[in-house]
Amino acid sequence: MTRAFPVIAVLLGSASAAFAQSPVERGSYLVNTLMTCHNCHTPIGPGGPQFDRALSGGLRFDTPGFDVTAANITPDPETGIGKWSADDIKKTLTSGVRANGVPLAPAMPTAFYKVLTARDLDGIAAYLKSVKPISNKVAAPVYKGAITAAEVPDAGRQMAEADFGDKVRHGFYLATIAHCMECHTPETGGHNDFSLMGKGGREFKGPWGVSVSRNLTSSKSAGLGNWSDAEIKRAITQGLDRDGSKLKPPMGFGFYAKMTDGDLDDVIAWLRTLPPKE
Repeated sequence: MTRAFPVIAVLLGSASAAFAQSPVERGSYLVNTLMTCHNCHTPIGPGGPQFDRALSGGLRFDTPGFDVTAANITPDPETGIGKWSADDIKKTLTSGVRANGVPLAPAMPTAFYKVLTARDLDGIAAYLKSVKPISNKVAAPVYKGAITAAEVPDAGRQMAEADFGDKVRHGFYLATIAHCMECHTPETGGHNDFSLMGKGGREFKGPWGVSVSRNLTSSKSAGLGNWSDAEIKRAITQGLDRDGSKLKPPMGFGFYAKMTDGDLDDVIAWLRTLPPKE
């Protein structure tokens, strides 16, 4: 029996903070930090997210394949998800299909959420049911063609908490539910080309002008191979490039600034394993 103690210690040391949280606390951490749900589901004003109307929907995605507006995910019974059960919320997150049977557009990164642990799904559902209900009716989705879900490498099954004892596996989990590779992987034909995962190069237009997602692979010439852990942390949490210049949105620097040091360390440990893409 004593031979199992070191393994148990590693697991508990890595994940004890998450395990100690109540479901609502854990859900709050995920929704308000790692998963950057406010980036889409909270109305954006001239000064940024309007948190007095948090999670009531608003960001529109008008693409050749669909015209959708991020849903109101507050517990308002008429315009939000107040009539949804916890199971409805969890099923939608992992299947990409609403409680009424209508599919979600690929703008919602549900393909990355299949890995969510049972505990984290419970936490997200509990937190969303606890937030302030806000009445805000958003436009119904319009689909201009068939909706096809992405297939994210190694993210097609629910992960077990036992995996969290390994820094790289835990980092993969965190980076996956943060859907980092949604933006930092090039597209081919309107879909992520995961053979080039982490290469970056996607353009994002907004009030900031045009930003281009960075190469996050271990390439020393094009990626993070020559960056220190501290430089990567600063970029994630403060939006500062290696030379100190300001990085542009839509990267959710302000949300990532609330991540724990342990979670940041594990994400970086996983990023270090990405094969170099030039």
